[in-house]
Amino acid sequence: MAVVELLYIISAALFILSLKWMSHVESSRRGNYAGSLGMLLAFIATVLAVAELRYDIVAYAIIAGGIIGAVMAMKMPMTAVPQRTAISHAFGAFAAALVGTAEYLQNNLSIDKFTMGVISAEVILGFLTFTGSIIAFAKLQEMISGKPLIYPGRRIVTFSILAGAVLCAVLLVIAPQKQFVFVIMSVLSLIFGLLMVISIGGADMPTVIAILNSFAGLSASALGFVLNNKLLIVAGALDGSSGFILAIIMSKAMNRSFLNILFGGFGAASSKNGQKGSVRPISSDDTYSILEAAQSVVIVPGYGMAVAQAQHAVRELASMLEKNGAEVRYAIHPVAGRMPGHMNVLLAEANVPYDQLVEMDSINPIMDTIDVAIVIGANDVVNPSARTDKSSPIYGMPVIDVEKARTAIVLKRSMASGFSGVENPLFFKETTRMLFGDAKDSLNQLVAKFKENK
Repeated sequence: MAVVELLYIISAALFILSLKWMSHVESSRRGNYAGSLGMLLAFIATVLAVAELRYDIVAYAIIAGGIIGAVMAMKMPMTAVPQRTAISHAFGAFAAALVGTAEYLQNNLSIDKFTMGVISAEVILGFLTFTGSIIAFAKLQEMISGKPLIYPGRRIVTFSILAGAVLCAVLLVIAPQKQFVFVIMSVLSLIFGLLMVISIGGADMPTVIAILNSFAGLSASALGFVLNNKLLIVAGALDGSSGFILAIIMSKAMNRSFLNILFGGFGAASSKNGQKGSVRPISSDDTYSILEAAQSVVIVPGYGMAVAQAQHAVRELASMLEKNGAEVRYAIHPVAGRMPGHMNVLLAEANVPYDQLVEMDSINPIMDTIDVAIVIGANDVVNPSARTDKSSPIYGMPVIDVEKARTAIVLKRSMASGFSGVENPLFFKETTRMLFGDAKDSLNQLVAKFKENK
């Protein structure tokens, strides 16, 4: 149908524009709208293409998907965006793998070698992304431990399972009619995805999400070749390539390789730096006195801000500081939070001006001129041992140089280490003060004190 092809072309163009616009903070909302509109048009085109075959099944799918999506959108807070992203990857990859499986079962007696190879690749990527994303969701939701599961010979086991799945794919290209081999390949792919992600620590989840996004896109693109669906090829390729590029950026931000992230077991054990001395707790009253006198303040948000849902309190405190004459900026680390751009999303929800968000490379050179750095729930991304301690598991990872500020105020519930399990010497420095308690409550107390003393 000509109208279907036209809608597909418009959708593909909107997807491309969406990625372009979302690459900049100022145009990200426009990119989100473009992507949503493109998906809506693609959905309408697909319904037009298949409704005449089985309109009843299409109707059931629309109702079921619409209800599930609406409930997730209304019930899931912005702080749960990483979990939402992971489960979306799981749904998408599983759908692609199931469609590939259906195509194989319908045509395995007459399928050509190229198509069989594409289906095999698509099914492997789809199923491993499905189980991997489910485990990522469970870790992010704290349904299971965020620490990596490490056991003797795990790399050998994991790579052997992947090799077995690839071998099955080769056998299927040679003899597509052997359905039991397809079943074995599918099961091995599911197991590989589970073992791969369960062996990755919570600190690496931002990069893992990007990699899984890439896998899901590549699976969808391969499915497009099988179904001869040009939009699926384009959309999958965009998703796969953008996810891959983002994963490269995230890996560079942590100064680590893909293989180290996927199979390094980062965060398996706690690392103690032999830090001597004690922390210096501070009260809300004393914190207010320090902030009231500050002329320049840098706020460093982390996952703790998301957990406490403190982004609105952060914005309100920043407004109070600005009214008091201070210059306020937000230092954003590329891997702060549990997904790429997590902090940006939360701060945007609180209407933080885009021009106040400063990247790590831009804020570090001027950190020694800052009066007060407020660290809200961040740990690993402000850990100076990443630069100084060669024995530290995070050595070499670029961090925000909070310890160079004249005073650092760290908001934490306790002295527990971050997801990497590495002790942070920043907390013991003479210029650091620890404001213990729920971040949202602590910030609200500070806001109240500014209001009382206007």
